[in-house]
Amino acid sequence: MKTAFKSKLLLALLVSITINLSAQHEDKPRPEAWNNLVYGGRFMDRILPAPVYNGLECDTWGTDAVRPRDINNGIEDPDWSYWGGKPVLGDDGKYHFFGCRWPEDSEKGHMSWPKSVMFHAVGNRPTGPFKVKEEIAKGHFPEITKLSDGRWALFHFEGYYLSESLDGPWTAVSKQEGGFPDCQMGSVTLREDGSLLMFDRAMRVWIKENGSEVFKRVTDKGIYPAEIPGHYEDPVVWRTEVQYHLIVNDWMGRTAYHLRSPDGINWKEDPGEAYTIDFDGYEDGTKVGWYKYERPKVLQDKYGRATHMYFAVIDTSKWEDLGGDNHSSKNISLPLVVGRRMQILNKEPISSGTKKVQVRIIAEEGFDPHTDIDLNSLRFGASEEVDYGRGSSVLKTKKKGKDLILTFNSKTCGFTGKNFAGKLLGRTSQGKLLFGYARLPGSTKE
Repeated sequence: MKTAFKSKLLLALLVSITINLSAQHEDKPRPEAWNNLVYGGRFMDRILPAPVYNGLECDTWGTDAVRPRDINNGIEDPDWSYWGGKPVLGDDGKYHFFGCRWPEDSEKGHMSWPKSVMFHAVGNRPTGPFKVKEEIAKGHFPEITKLSDGRWALFHFEGYYLSESLDGPWTAVSKQEGGFPDCQMGSVTLREDGSLLMFDRAMRVWIKENGSEVFKRVTDKGIYPAEIPGHYEDPVVWRTEVQYHLIVNDWMGRTAYHLRSPDGINWKEDPGEAYTIDFDGYEDGTKVGWYKYERPKVLQDKYGRATHMYFAVIDTSKWEDLGGDNHSSKNISLPLVVGRRMQILNKEPISSGTKKVQVRIIAEEGFDPHTDIDLNSLRFGASEEVDYGRGSSVLKTKKKGKDLILTFNSKTCGFTGKNFAGKLLGRTSQGKLLFGYARLPGSTKE
């Protein structure tokens, strides 16, 4: 009797959630101050339209909102449901995508995801298409990570697999053996010293020190946006030269948010949305409206900067995606505006007595700071100032070889003891978004 009652209660809950998903998104609270954000003030402004290589396809599965689309973007196949994953650049110059899937005609449709299998696919471009090379093992929520000793770790909900090569063979490590038996893995990144930082799905932080066989939890509570209530999951964490980044997804509100940290443990919320359900499209102007964007992951360059973002997407609610129907899920890839490399030249911590802040903008292949920046558009300072169009404008410039040194008024930068990085925001000489971060001198490091 109790079992039957619980089953009916669960069914009623699932139906209620399905019916109310759209309303939850529409009613999502949004601080009024966010209406004053300038372009580039929120993470979502960095997500670019997808390139179109072989045209858009109408004769394929899905609702009208997701057709036409590029079936060669990311990975999709009418015979399989895909849900999550990302690529890494291999020594062969190809992009090796590790994801998970299950047969599209499975009896429970999308809700067959607990039986998913992880796979290794390969592509010539970061946006795909990726072609499956082999299936690896049963698992869900895969994330491939290169360890400090050169080995590869393929993490998933219930543990991880280790290999000397992207091509395997893979040795299984259970979550009990790995030291996180009471949680599900969420996302992993290398710390500066080569140890591992992990977020579990409850958004708590774990660390696996060098030489240790297990992860140890270092926070009791999850890391969430304090101002925005939600049902958070799907964390993705990564580290750059300057700081850690974290994106968390409110699965019920269908909106995600961006946080930054100096050490991976103490986090600062950025204003605005990291992504919603209405940002996706192609370079030719065609818009795409997937019902959900989940399992965010990023591709990083050699400096740790995110260059592309990957999403698991579905054209309807998960409970309405049935086996053998016209609905399904896939993984997509979208390019990102890549932040510019910067260095603050001040040796002493910036304080009320500091008059000027000097920032070195580093030249890179394809980026000449002497010609590629609209200097009049630039603002530099604390992110909470710059994101709203405030901060300091450029006082003067100086050439330093291929690099460019910019001088700013410290008094209008708005730095306080809560800041660990300065943000530069503006436009390129071609009118495109330009941004970058630089670590403040004397700020706490991991």
